[in-house]
Amino acid sequence: MRTVSTNQAPAAIGPYSQGIIVNNVFYSSGQIPLTPEGELINGDVKEQTHQVFKNLQAVLAEAGAALDTVVKATVFIADMEEFGEINEVYSEYFGDHKPARSCVEVSRLPKDVKIEMEVIALVK
Repeated sequence: MRTVSTNQAPAAIGPYSQGIIVNNVFYSSGQIPLTPEGELINGDVKEQTHQVFKNLQAVLAEAGAALDTVVKATVFIADMEEFGEINEVYSEYFGDHKPARSCVEVSRLPKDVKIEMEVIALVK
């Protein structure tokens, strides 16, 4: 088991790591729309989703994986009414690659953000 950590994504804000690799499979922690410096993106759900993907790309790269090796994504959103906007941004990053996905509306996310996402990916 190997811990993944990069300064190209925000540091964990609790007692956990940005991700873990086990048997060439990468498991990310949930990424929220914080910059690598820890500043919250207070924009609309599309802006927040773009930042979440930047963070995911950074931890995936550190793990030796990428969006095209993601096999499962889990998306937590604060408002299901914003699902369509999130899907638009999601499609920009995954394109023709369509990993398995779950999306659930939750009552509250850390720092009251609009979206959090975690992924499972194969390490190249």
